[in-house]
Amino acid sequence: MYEYLKGYVTIVKPTYIVVEVNGVGFRLAVANPYAYEVNADKLVTVYVYQAVKDDSITLFGFQSGDEKQLFEKLISVSGIGPKSGLAILANPDHQALIQAIRENNANYLAKFPGIGKKTASRIIIELQDKVDSLLPTNELDFTIKATKVAANPALEDALAALKALGYAERDVKQVEKKLLQGEDALTTDQYLREGLKLLN
Repeated sequence: MYEYLKGYVTIVKPTYIVVEVNGVGFRLAVANPYAYEVNADKLVTVYVYQAVKDDSITLFGFQSGDEKQLFEKLISVSGIGPKSGLAILANPDHQALIQAIRENNANYLAKFPGIGKKTASRIIIELQDKVDSLLPTNELDFTIKATKVAANPALEDALAALKALGYAERDVKQVEKKLLQGEDALTTDQYLREGLKLLN
């Protein structure tokens, strides 16, 4: 029903953002909420996929039409739901994902939360012939600025986002230790990207 929304990001949470369009706030589940920033002066375009269930209607948001198309291809695979699709897309390296499908690398795909060996094999079988048209061409870069606070809220938000994507608590704890050894002044988006690299 919806193709995209053009408006202003008013809320950023670990699992979703809110985009206000003409006074109406649309809640969108997105792969990396911290790639967006709350800014009443910055007009953004977010591509939208609507999922309808018996008990809910959910909107999923994407930074580009290509990313939305990749999501639609992923959830067309038997056993991949929208949550798993978002968890896979949260890793910003879509090239590596496509390479894994192209090269029958089920081990790479099985590292994502909710994806076992059987599902990974199914992704390869069902998408291998379609993989060349899946590579996103229009990666947008939204960054947010981290505030320097002793508790490091940027890191806390990134870790909350990893848990929301379905990664196990113990895996997130290991990633936290490694991220704490790195640079101090990263944004939430940068922490999340680094965390995803370590997990995958």
